[in-house]
Amino acid sequence: MPRSSAPPASSGACSSAPLAPPLGALLRRYTDAGEPLSCQPVAQGLLNRGYRLATTRGSYFLKQHLDARTADRDTIVRQHRATQRLHALGVPVAPPLPDSAGRTVAVIGGHCYALHPWIDGRHRDGAQLSAAGSRRLGTLLGQVHTGLERVMEPPAPDSGHESARPEDTFRLIDELLRLVRARRPRDGFDELAEHRLRERRVLLAAHAHRRPPAAAATGWVHGDFHPFNLLYRGAVPAAIVDWDRLDVRPRAEEAVRAAAIFFVRPGGELALDKVRAYARAYRRAAGVDRAELAAAVDRVWWERLNDFWTLRWRYQRHDRRADPQFPAVSALAVWWTREYEAVRDAFTS
Repeated sequence: MPRSSAPPASSGACSSAPLAPPLGALLRRYTDAGEPLSCQPVAQGLLNRGYRLATTRGSYFLKQHLDARTADRDTIVRQHRATQRLHALGVPVAPPLPDSAGRTVAVIGGHCYALHPWIDGRHRDGAQLSAAGSRRLGTLLGQVHTGLERVMEPPAPDSGHESARPEDTFRLIDELLRLVRARRPRDGFDELAEHRLRERRVLLAAHAHRRPPAAAATGWVHGDFHPFNLLYRGAVPAAIVDWDRLDVRPRAEEAVRAAAIFFVRPGGELALDKVRAYARAYRRAAGVDRAELAAAVDRVWWERLNDFWTLRWRYQRHDRRADPQFPAVSALAVWWTREYEAVRDAFTS
């Protein structure tokens, strides 16, 4: 890849437009990084862009921060400091490498970059985890939450995290149905989307009285804990990556939300035996009691019942990258409602 001589920008703001990485200007900041040999895009995430960078000194992960909500320098530096401190506690993370001036964020041409060590590993979803692996996953997330409590500043008083209002969801369903029905030509995805939207409208009407109250317990969380943000070597977690959504949120909800991603089966059911092993380990590691986790189950169920993010991406943003997630995600909301007591028991027993 050709070297770039683009000068560093004076501002800390980062543009949201993709840009080929300016390797020359970047690597001159790192005296030990060597000369570039190759730079290959890795599987692109939905929000940012990553590259595997090979140099005369080794392999690195080069991240280009693009998500407008998290791509300013101060926010990225906060994420970096958190991972550095967690690493010191023994949590498997991949902190960024500092340049010769000790900085971990390079602002070049108005874009923010960070250089990380390359971690050899693979992603594993819940189907690939044994009962022991499920317990290990729950313990790991508990260690993340307790570690963040130790290394981050105390969160500001919480203003509350209100649950979705059914009247807003009904309006969204009507809007999405209008967009789906206007599609020409229609395909199988459109047919499934219309079916699920109509089904969800009936389901939400039947359960609108169960809207949960605002969350009471919050703390620092990873914010996006799912299989593509966790690398394994064999059966052992090697690194938790992508800390862009680090934030103060209801921590037990992150545990429930992660389980609903790791342990969902293609037909939309949860592997409740693995959920139970995971949740018990999480409660022990994080010091979370059954009542807090039960409340989180209620709120995440309600969130799933009211959430249509994959359809919003397709029909409102005209972005189809989330389409493959829709069948299982939409089926899960229906199955979870039907099996609510069994799911709650798996998280709390």
